[in-house]
Amino acid sequence: MRRPHLPRTLTARLVAVAVLLVAVAALVIGTATTLAMRAQLTQQLDDELRSSIGRGFGGPGARGQLPPLPRDDDGDDRAYLGQRYGSVFAHVTPDGTGYGKVIRGGQAGAPDLTSAQLTALVAAAGSAEPQDVDLPGLGDYRVLSQEAIDGGQELIGLPTEMRDHTLTELVRLELLATLLGVLAAAAAGTWVVRRQLAPLREVAGTAHRVAELPLDQGEIVLRERVPERLTDEATEVGQVGSALNQMLDHVEQSLSQRHRSEQQVRQFVADASHELRTPLATIAGYTELARRRPETTGTALDKVETESARMKALVEDLLLLARLDAGRPLERGTVDLSRLLMEAVDDARVVDRERSWRLSLPEDPITVTGDDARLHQVATNLLTNARKYTPPGSTVTVTADPDGFTVHDDGPGFAADLAPRAFERFTRGDAARTRDGGAGLGLSLVEAIVGAHGGSVALESRPGDTTVTVRLPRR
Repeated sequence: MRRPHLPRTLTARLVAVAVLLVAVAALVIGTATTLAMRAQLTQQLDDELRSSIGRGFGGPGARGQLPPLPRDDDGDDRAYLGQRYGSVFAHVTPDGTGYGKVIRGGQAGAPDLTSAQLTALVAAAGSAEPQDVDLPGLGDYRVLSQEAIDGGQELIGLPTEMRDHTLTELVRLELLATLLGVLAAAAAGTWVVRRQLAPLREVAGTAHRVAELPLDQGEIVLRERVPERLTDEATEVGQVGSALNQMLDHVEQSLSQRHRSEQQVRQFVADASHELRTPLATIAGYTELARRRPETTGTALDKVETESARMKALVEDLLLLARLDAGRPLERGTVDLSRLLMEAVDDARVVDRERSWRLSLPEDPITVTGDDARLHQVATNLLTNARKYTPPGSTVTVTADPDGFTVHDDGPGFAADLAPRAFERFTRGDAARTRDGGAGLGLSLVEAIVGAHGGSVALESRPGDTTVTVRLPRR
């Protein structure tokens, strides 16, 4: 079953509702006015009937008979007992028969009522209140009866033509006023609603312009915004405008992040290819050398082994980053962070005796929940990073607390433009630190592993004061 067709636009719906309300209000007011006017006019007829019924029969002393009809020189009966034209008089005897007359202006006398007219009047006899009676050939009358001396009923009626005509004209005027009011409401409502919805159309225009922008590739800059004057949260349109601006801000940030991610992926692939190409080229070169000069086979094999180990470590780091990016869970167990840091610092002291390695632990052991091997890799990477990029004689201090640990060194620190992207993959401090063969994945692995544990990593660096802070959830 199809639903009835309704206006589709908000403007049309609001105008239709306004017009409907005006029409209903006008009809209600018109009906109430008509009913009140009818009651008032009917009451006037009833009052006139009550004052006329005594005069029509010659007063209380002449009940039961119709008085003679006096005439003026022109034969007019306007002076007939003070009654107005069109009035009817009748007397109904106790046995149900009757006789009556009707006053007609300009006639030579008051004509007698016909039998049909008398029958209609007889039906109304005996009622103490005025009644509406349709007299054949005469029309509608308001009739009042009273008891006659002989026990019958005396009746007098006044025509309702004037009342009905007045009510008809009133209804006609009300319908005309209603029609004009509806038309005026439609015109005024359309103008007002369109004016009030103009800001909403402006907001929609902003949304349409944004929808037409190419957002599928490249760096996206969304300059379109809803004007500030249309973002007032106190109004409905302002709420829509403010919400649209917030959405556009979020979309712009998301698109910018997507573009940065795409650039990082491209850079990551390029850097990974470069890092893998170098050992592969070395292996290929020494293999060719050993084939041409067999006496260099031992040296070539040593170099091939070294480059293979380097390439294997790089691939393992890349695989670990890929697993962490994919959200693969790490092992979960109780890790003694105090013991882990103590072992990492002891290993650093054995490997490098040119720097001062310090460890500060609280009296109570610190335990966290996580992957022991990966957390050990975090500590080792941070210490290795400090060893590679600080000059001999530097001091590296590891400080533990219940929320994690920090690694501090007094080396040259990161360059100002490098510190914000220190945790990006294949980022090396070539300008601020001395490169020692690293692939630039150490800090990236630190951030990824700590993030997989639900923690965070922060870097603060300036010349002579560099601190890496690792925060881990408490057990």
